[in-house]
Amino acid sequence: MMGLLVLGLLIWVGAHIFKRVAPEQRAAMGDKGKGVVAVALFISLGLMIWGYGGVEFIPVWYPPAFMVHINNLLMLVALFVFGMSATTGRLRGKMRHPQLTAVKIWAVAHLLVNGDLASIILFGGMLAWAVLEVILINKAEPVWDRPQPGEAKKDVLLVVITLVMYAAISAIHVGLGVWPFPG
Repeated sequence: MMGLLVLGLLIWVGAHIFKRVAPEQRAAMGDKGKGVVAVALFISLGLMIWGYGGVEFIPVWYPPAFMVHINNLLMLVALFVFGMSATTGRLRGKMRHPQLTAVKIWAVAHLLVNGDLASIILFGGMLAWAVLEVILINKAEPVWDRPQPGEAKKDVLLVVITLVMYAAISAIHVGLGVWPFPG
């Protein structure tokens, strides 16, 4: 199962950086290439979920219980930052790579509360991918055309959506048997 997790992670990284490391080949694929990349990403997610869910638990370190509180706070921040990529409010354009920054926050949050080998591979691998992706994007496109900010009320909507998404993701974790709140 560890092999499936690693394979899924490698496909995820490869599919995402393909456009950056082989732009001519990706461009030659045209619109059909988007479908190929989407299928690769779908397969990679399935492999990572299946592999992570079935892998033997191999403890590497034992996170202290208080880390759950830090994880939960970081997850709220990650969801908010991720949402900044779609906002049309005042926060629009405050951050160049909000989705990738959110992945970094998400990965660090999960590394703080999961000390097993599979978690270190999955969340550490996603963290490394997000860092690499930002480097590759900034190298390929060094100039960023910052979008103009919009209305402040859209930022309020972002907060509401963040809280709803946090509740939904927490419910999914509970449904999977992972209680995300300290008792």
